Amino acid sequence: MGKKRILILGAGLAGLSAAWHLQKKGIECVIFEKEKEVGGLCRSKSINGFTFDYSGHLLHFKHKYTFNFVRNLLGDNLAQHKRNSWVYSHNRYIPYPFQANFHRLPSSVAKECLSGFIQASRNSSHNGKNANFLSWINRTFGKGIAKHFMIPYNSKFWTVSPRELTCGWLDGFIPTPSISEISKGTIQKSKKQFGYNAQFWYPRRGGINQLPLALASELKHIYTQCPVTEIDTSKKEIRIGSKGKEKFNYIISTIPLPEMPYLIKGLSRGTLSLFKKLKWNSIFNLNLGVEKDNSSGRHWIYFPQKDICFFRTGFFHNFSPYSASSNKFSLYAETAYSKDTIINKNNIVQNILNDLNKVCIVKQDNGIYARDTNDIEYGYPIYDANYNKARNGILEYLTNRNIMPCGRYGGWQYMSMEKALLDGKEAVGRLC
Repeated sequence: MGKKRILILGAGLAGLSAAWHLQKKGIECVIFEKEKEVGGLCRSKSINGFTFDYSGHLLHFKHKYTFNFVRNLLGDNLAQHKRNSWVYSHNRYIPYPFQANFHRLPSSVAKECLSGFIQASRNSSHNGKNANFLSWINRTFGKGIAKHFMIPYNSKFWTVSPRELTCGWLDGFIPTPSISEISKGTIQKSKKQFGYNAQFWYPRRGGINQLPLALASELKHIYTQCPVTEIDTSKKEIRIGSKGKEKFNYIISTIPLPEMPYLIKGLSRGTLSLFKKLKWNSIFNLNLGVEKDNSSGRHWIYFPQKDICFFRTGFFHNFSPYSASSNKFSLYAETAYSKDTIINKNNIVQNILNDLNKVCIVKQDNGIYARDTNDIEYGYPIYDANYNKARNGILEYLTNRNIMPCGRYGGWQYMSMEKALLDGKEAVGRLC
């Protein structure tokens, strides 16, 4: 491609991966990151002897390439775990996945879920194309599982009805057991480990930030505290705050797509209308360092019930014993919200604490030694009816101007950490 000036906007996993793979090809690039440190949302904090991540971040691998890539970066500082996850439903803890473990449910609920699944399976040969995610839920699992878990949990997580979502994000994220596997789960805990996350990896020491730090240590030309404030596509230059302008031939951008209209000047009405169609949820994350361990060895728990404000909790000290000091434990609780489902941020921390007490995770007599909050504006892109047309149109507009969107937020996709790393690599492949 000759001598070209390549700028990478954002030093999260995708941006760092793109820089690493460019460097491997002998191609220089420059990374500009607006925060004080690299990692994006894949960062960690040390507070009063506890190590917290900005939110729940675990490594899952479908590809040998990314596993070897991460293992070579982290070396011995990478531990494998067998998932121990649960669902809190009907005021009790149910092994995950819900749809394969009815034995702990009230008998009437278990019967409703099982009979609904059998009926859905019998009708599967007559099913046509799924009109939306709600249709997929009902056709795949039946009305019982839909009613008691799939609809309430996904409504809570996405902040919109499953009826408003397409199935474009699924990609194997939801386990789909067989009739025999579900039937066994009505009698006893299922022994099979379902789903892409049956095994996961996490750093032995330090938080999840050990991965981006290891990546960054092998790279040149990373500039932090350098927010991009303007992109001029005609002059092929960007403005970095008050630090001046930088020329480019190509940009690999991990900046969230909804922010691009504020950076690119002179957008047409048609292009602006595409950006306005993008939707997303946001995540309010509360991290706690607590005196007593009430996690029972669990890694994370899903909460579909409406009377619990958070949709998931996870336990850092069960990912790594070094995340908390001796005889203490650390956790996070995540609450989803959006422009249409606003939370009261003055009360949300106390509401989370009240609900943690309600489900016996952090009891009122527990001493809290550390508290940390992270209000994450861009949580997950919402795959509604406008998603494909808007995203595809925006990506076409940007790539035609030598701006290559990349990563979860730059590419505006629901993706794992592994996929973010691969997306950086694939962006380089498209560029070179």
